[in-house]
Amino acid sequence: MFIKICGITSADDALLATALGADAVGFVMAPSSRQIAPPRVQEIVRLLPPGVLTVGVFRNEAPQRVVEIVNRCGLKAAQLHGRESIGDTQLIREKVPAVIKAFPGGSGALAMADRYGADMVLVDSDNPGSGQVFDWSLAEGAPGGIRLIMAGGLTPENVAMAIAKVRPWGVDVSTGVELSPGRKDPARLRAFINAARETEPPRPDPADQELGVQEPDDDAPYDWQEERFQ
Repeated sequence: MFIKICGITSADDALLATALGADAVGFVMAPSSRQIAPPRVQEIVRLLPPGVLTVGVFRNEAPQRVVEIVNRCGLKAAQLHGRESIGDTQLIREKVPAVIKAFPGGSGALAMADRYGADMVLVDSDNPGSGQVFDWSLAEGAPGGIRLIMAGGLTPENVAMAIAKVRPWGVDVSTGVELSPGRKDPARLRAFINAARETEPPRPDPADQELGVQEPDDDAPYDWQEERFQ
């Protein structure tokens, strides 16, 4: 199970998340109570282990600006959390190591997610960062054969239930592990990662095999570097 901790605003939280076993950390570049400036992101990224997927989160930003910030900060992925077009997404993907394209659950565009050329597809609530839980069945509108990441109101208490219902490739959390916007709660962070890791993974289906996703051995941490976006 791929685990991303988003809304990181400090080096301490980034290092804690990775030490606890998170595969990825996200930095919000869009206007938000968790927004962080690119120079600070660059400083934090330099402190992290090389195996961590570092993600810049953007919303309706000009493609050239996304590319410039991702590459200047040394980030490994761009998460596009707005109304970016298929063309914009594909253009960005050509110039950055990896792209996560986000869609609201139930969005008509979700059915066309595989056309965007993103490495991963994230399904969230209509109000990202609010901590609101949406109807998880709305994620079923995503096409098969994609790396689906669940977000939107996930917490240590409900993440196992979400994984069992949706069978996502990964999970993403921000509000559900915070003391306040942008400040993580160490106890909830640990509880979330443990709950996601301990959830019994489903048997791989043919789509998983085509993507090269293997059934985990024992309780070994998921190694995203075994995938294509290194």
